[in-house]
Amino acid sequence: MEIYRGIADLEAAVGKELGPTEWFAVEQDRVDGFADVTEDHQWIHVDTEKAAGGPFGATIAHGFLSLSLVPYFVSQLRRIEGAKMGVNYGLDRVRFPSPVRVGSRIRARTVVKTADRIDDNSVQLVMRTTIEVEGSEKPGCVADLVSRHYF
Repeated sequence: MEIYRGIADLEAAVGKELGPTEWFAVEQDRVDGFADVTEDHQWIHVDTEKAAGGPFGATIAHGFLSLSLVPYFVSQLRRIEGAKMGVNYGLDRVRFPSPVRVGSRIRARTVVKTADRIDDNSVQLVMRTTIEVEGSEKPGCVADLVSRHYF
């Protein structure tokens, strides 16, 4: 766990990789729950029988499910102390290079790409998080999360 205590710490962290996290199992009940919440019930995610004969050989997690886990993973790798507030500002580049098959395990690494001061008391971070899939050469998700932190 890396702890940042102010804007100067965040600026000094640019380029430093954190991680990996512990492995996280992707199970069918989580994928089904995500399908219910997002109304995305495409068969490659929820129909285990049909998906077994499909292009991935099993059901796969939604790409956006993988993306939604980015804050969870990042919270295991770093903490920002002294900030009055932090907000998600958006996403830059997001890609899903490899499917995340149900039953597989994933973990993440992250790196601060940029830390740009907004003013004397706030900073905008861009953190690239890569979600690795156990046994796969390609990651399941690579996302640049943009956040703002106010001290």
